Amino acid sequence: MFFEGSEKKLEIIVNPAAAQLRQWDRAFWTALVQCAHADILSSMSNDDCDAYLLSESSLFVWDDRIVMLTCGNSRLVEAACYFIAHVNPASIRFLSYQRKNEYQAYLQPSRFADDIAQLRQWIPGKACRIGHLDSHHHYVFCSGNSHHAVAAEHSLELLMYHIRGELADYLNGNAQSPEDICALLKLKTLFPQFSFDSHVFDPFGFSLNGLWGRYYITLHITPQLAETYACSYVSFETNLDLSQYPHPVVGCLLRLFSPVSWDVIGFNHPFEERQFPEHLCLGSGLFTTEHGYNIGFSHYQQLRTEALIPELM
Repeated sequence: MFFEGSEKKLEIIVNPAAAQLRQWDRAFWTALVQCAHADILSSMSNDDCDAYLLSESSLFVWDDRIVMLTCGNSRLVEAACYFIAHVNPASIRFLSYQRKNEYQAYLQPSRFADDIAQLRQWIPGKACRIGHLDSHHHYVFCSGNSHHAVAAEHSLELLMYHIRGELADYLNGNAQSPEDICALLKLKTLFPQFSFDSHVFDPFGFSLNGLWGRYYITLHITPQLAETYACSYVSFETNLDLSQYPHPVVGCLLRLFSPVSWDVIGFNHPFEERQFPEHLCLGSGLFTTEHGYNIGFSHYQQLRTEALIPELM
């Protein structure tokens, strides 16, 4: 059974004088998520952030910003427009909307060009693609507001494809539990200060949110079928500065999942390739937005070649 793991991502920063987002009631966030054709499964909170685990990925809410990711055939752009309509476009300091190329893009309800045309009806901005159309590529739309990034505004996304090995086999097994998956992921070692909320999907799939003060992590696994790794996918994202973090998070995740290839996308975040297994960097790019975000995109492949197995059709 195919499921599109690649996510769309929305980040919106608002003027805190105009809206204290965490004071908005649950009904608003429920409606926002439903606009994207998703549902809230569970939630967790601390003094800085509310984290919602969704049927398609995650939503994080701070007083002055949101980060929302959706996968599958979701309509994240509809949620973006719903939010803009309720907060007033003049109150938005910054908006970014991202889409990674999908495995089966023809099944999606819209293209990136359709999405930004819809967004531009509400808010001006610039869009670009980084990467080749016939390979891994990434689309980014950034609003034209006067917001300028501060030093603490950074994030890192690790996207892994064609996972293999013991963990991949377990994730495709018949009996799984959130506790066992969290233990296999070594979360208590990698993120000892974090609290977690997780969900195992039927028949396959796993999602997790983690909070520690204003910091978040989110992890989503689409293992697919054990016989065909061609569409397995794992995403990890955080606003921690992993270059200063005491644990080798990226290297550990790459060893656990053993992906054939992976992407790293950073907003004002350096890449730390020393943690990587033996690899080739197949492409890399860096550009700076007018808001002061240095956005980097790199695509890697394991140095050891993959053993290809014929699949019956």
